Amino acid sequence: MRDKKDNATLDLPGFGSAAPMEPEPKLSAPPRKRRPAMKQEQMELLEPTDTSGLPIWQNDPNLDLTGLPIWRRD
Repeated sequence: MRDKKDNATLDLPGFGSAAPMEPEPKLSAPPRKRRPAMKQEQMELLEPTDTSGLPIWQNDPNLDLTGLPIWRRD
């Protein structure tokens, strides 16, 4: 048995057959403003480094080879 309400939906406005679709005209995008590139500069390090980037080891008479202070009696 067929429901009579199914056909009622097709009678509403907007549910008719669709018109053939045409592509919308493309609007050209506005030209992009170019930002000036940020300049990069090499910053100097606080201490001189070796090729690996680690600070160069310097002998300090107040420190032992592990970097701990040497206790002396004055």
